[in-house]
Amino acid sequence: RLTFYYTTTIVHQHRFTTFIFIVGFVEVLLFYLFKMGKNRTRKVGITGKYGTRYGATLRKLLRKVEVSQHATYRCTFCGKDSVKRTNTGIWSCKSCKKVVAGGAYSLSTASAVTVRSTIARLRKIQSESA
Repeated sequence: RLTFYYTTTIVHQHRFTTFIFIVGFVEVLLFYLFKMGKNRTRKVGITGKYGTRYGATLRKLLRKVEVSQHATYRCTFCGKDSVKRTNTGIWSCKSCKKVVAGGAYSLSTASAVTVRSTIARLRKIQSESA
């Protein structure tokens, strides 16, 4: 859908025809930016920056890691969704300014959840026996 509004009937009003030509060009440019540009990384998402390099399987794995790395998590102290990763394994809450050590790419890892539940179970057994 290429539309250029360059009119040849108005020869004397050169500024007006130039303006119409520029408006047509801007319309085409906006069409490609918003219509065509929004589907550019529809399938690959954040890993579109890697193009066709590194193979599809590795890019799928990397997509999962990068999405969890850039996501915001719920703070255990204030309850708001404002915990973001600052460095590898360092997570900070923007609202209550607490800094928590967690996983490299997500706030809590599977092994940390297992350890936490095991410690809670052992504390429960210890308090029942005492």
